[in-house]
Amino acid sequence: MTYVLIPGAGCTPWHWHPLTAELQARGQEVIAVDLPCDDATAGLREYCDAVLSAVGQRSGLVLVAHSLGGFTAAAVCERLPVELIVFVAGMIPLPHEAASEYWSNTEYDWNGDPDSDYFFQDLPVELAAEARRRLRPQAGQPMDEQALFDRWPDVPIQAVIATEDLLFPAGYLRKLTVDRLGVEPAELPGGHFPMLGHPVELADLLQSWRQVEPTDA
Repeated sequence: MTYVLIPGAGCTPWHWHPLTAELQARGQEVIAVDLPCDDATAGLREYCDAVLSAVGQRSGLVLVAHSLGGFTAAAVCERLPVELIVFVAGMIPLPHEAASEYWSNTEYDWNGDPDSDYFFQDLPVELAAEARRRLRPQAGQPMDEQALFDRWPDVPIQAVIATEDLLFPAGYLRKLTVDRLGVEPAELPGGHFPMLGHPVELADLLQSWRQVEPTDA
């Protein structure tokens, strides 16, 4: 089984590196995908192509999508042999929903301080500074495109929310996850990047879900 890590807006494989290292130390194969987020001409199809290219002919995939990466996961889940999808502080689109419509459709009301660090506030100072430095500009092309899927595949879907997330508050994301997926999300402490702040706990969750055997009907 291979973990395919799909970054959120402006993020890179580096933003997964503690989780990547933790999973690899447990003997797991990990692919942290590099999306063309700073390419003004790249949209969801190009993001999908980047995932497909990185995965190649592998099967037995666990898609782990952070934040805006939920739209990319939705785009590829119908084209890859996926066995599990996991949203991490993730956006959970409806079929054919555009990211630009998502905020009003989900009644998102952000009241945070735009001058505050609402991504990395819980991380050690040096790690937070490096995480900010590693961000790339997020181009707007994917935002107005409709999500490229007709329905979620018939595979298990799980979700993780962060209890101190300043971007997607826990109450908002908990309700959204239940409403859209019918799934009660797992909760981790910390902010919007649990793969940086709590990689061991996140790896534990991922492996616990992977090891659950389906029950006989």
